[in-house]
Amino acid sequence: MDIVIESTSGFEKDLDQLGKNDKAITVKKINDCASLFPTQKKHVYRKLHRFPLLSGLNGYESSLYTLKVSQKLRVILAIDEDPIFGQVIFILFRVVKCDDLAKTYQSIAKSLYQEISHHHDREIAQLS
Repeated sequence: MDIVIESTSGFEKDLDQLGKNDKAITVKKINDCASLFPTQKKHVYRKLHRFPLLSGLNGYESSLYTLKVSQKLRVILAIDEDPIFGQVIFILFRVVKCDDLAKTYQSIAKSLYQEISHHHDREIAQLS
């Protein structure tokens, strides 16, 4: 199983703004999760947290998580398992302080799942 780590420009910008120590800890935590995933997937998922989303996903489950880096920092990421290509993709969205976590998480979720939500709303409207 291949592990692919992709990062968004928002994540890169956040990472660049961290101090040397916080940056090193963040990178280490992400690499630890990625390296453990092939053999200890359940352990990795236990380290992650998922917020409840404001809107339903029409039966789909979110792949958006937070990873605790330190007492004050969290990484917002998605994990997408692709069995067809035998890979797991970690998509790193943001590194945020705990105070900004819920708001940033919901914003990312809203942009990621907007199409699913719109499709669900259209189905409801057609049934009415």
